[in-house]
Amino acid sequence: MALPQNIVLTSGMLNDGLILKRETLYKGMNGRWVERFYLSPSESYIFKPLTNDGQLGKEVWVHEHILSSFPAIFPKIISYMISEDPELNWMILEDLGQLSHDFNEKSVLGVIKWTAWWHSLPVEKFRDVPLTGLKPRVEEIAADICLKKDEFLRLLPVLPIEERHIQHIYSLLDRFVFSKKLVLSHGDLHLGNYAIVNNKLMILDWEHSHLNTPYWDLYHIIDMSHPLFPKEITSKFRERVLRYYLDHVNLEIDEAVFMKEYHLFSAVFSIWMILLIQKDLQADDGKWPVDQLNAQLKETVASLKQCAAALYI
Repeated sequence: MALPQNIVLTSGMLNDGLILKRETLYKGMNGRWVERFYLSPSESYIFKPLTNDGQLGKEVWVHEHILSSFPAIFPKIISYMISEDPELNWMILEDLGQLSHDFNEKSVLGVIKWTAWWHSLPVEKFRDVPLTGLKPRVEEIAADICLKKDEFLRLLPVLPIEERHIQHIYSLLDRFVFSKKLVLSHGDLHLGNYAIVNNKLMILDWEHSHLNTPYWDLYHIIDMSHPLFPKEITSKFRERVLRYYLDHVNLEIDEAVFMKEYHLFSAVFSIWMILLIQKDLQADDGKWPVDQLNAQLKETVASLKQCAAALYI
């Protein structure tokens, strides 16, 4: 059954007169809701308005210029509107069904295998892909946490983290330069953006795709925390996942250098994340429930401790 032409009104809103029912899925960064809507009991779609005003038109561009050559590991766009007015931008995507975002060995190794595949694609194919995504590049993140070193050190007693581990991270940053190797990056590959559907792995929300270091996607998969998608990671599992990636990626990589760079990247990013979470906790503006932020903080601290310990090896 084809979508009715007027399923979305000129206002950018769904036409309730044609819809049997709708379900809210999640709220975007700009407060707009992504929804599942039904035209009949057996026919449903996903309505996704522009959820981040800075990403206008980007997800459609990624689907047309990058994902068009990918295997079917993502939901297809069925219809869309791009307008200079952010309120009028929307997409309708196929509904994959109920998503399972469990953090387990099968799903993590599955997404790592696909990540290794697109990291192995020649970067020359993606000359028009941006060099920045949703967050600052790691060099900017490292510079930011260096400026805020004293602020972070004051947090250590309540986290708690031993100061010698943090001082060691900062001493490494004084003489360390991250690899300039670039790959195609999904850009925001946290646990909420991949899922198992009917025993098949699907990867969602590609609008933040850009060129970046391989560690960007890997950190988001392994160590990136999210208030809505809690997970637990151990040093043993982290190492297994990283070695699985090395077994599948087609890049020239020195294993020892790679392992050290990943752990330093993760430690730097985790310090930055802890400062952001602390800021959210202090603001207490209702964007995220305090208990979820505290759980996210605990998770990020655990990752930081493990990666800091690995940097002594």
